Amino acid sequence: MGGCMSPFNAFQFIQGIETLSLRAKAHNENANALALCLSTHPMVKEGSVLHPSLPSHPSHENAKKYFRPGCYGSVSCFEVKAENGTEAVALGSKFISNVKMSSNLANVGDARTLVIHPASTTHQQLTSEEQAAAGCKPASIRVSVGYEDLEDIKDDFESAFEAVQSGN
Repeated sequence: MGGCMSPFNAFQFIQGIETLSLRAKAHNENANALALCLSTHPMVKEGSVLHPSLPSHPSHENAKKYFRPGCYGSVSCFEVKAENGTEAVALGSKFISNVKMSSNLANVGDARTLVIHPASTTHQQLTSEEQAAAGCKPASIRVSVGYEDLEDIKDDFESAFEAVQSGN
């Protein structure tokens, strides 16, 4: 028949299921707002923010058609503005090193905001050509937005951008 949960584990599981919609709503609201904020940030490469909530996203119309209103998911990408690919990798890594509240993890859907620089982590073993073929750009930062307070997330990103700009 299979294993049975302990009563306490079953209680925790039910609590998690009962609050899932609230957590998902917070993820989506934060991700939509952060994507919009990043799309006009001076340290972000123009047109590089990828999130289905933005009209500039290639699948925005499909997302509006198939997703629930306002529910576009919590994962987005953006590129740090740089002069060339080598600088882009360095600035992307520097951004990741300077976030304080967000965690540098490859997971998605966590309560916390997670950031990762794929070119220097998950895709570092690939050549530049292989990374490009996989859609991994040198300056791209992947963000899985958590459900912390949105202003705290923005402040964390802003302090990381300031560190990148100052060269620290």
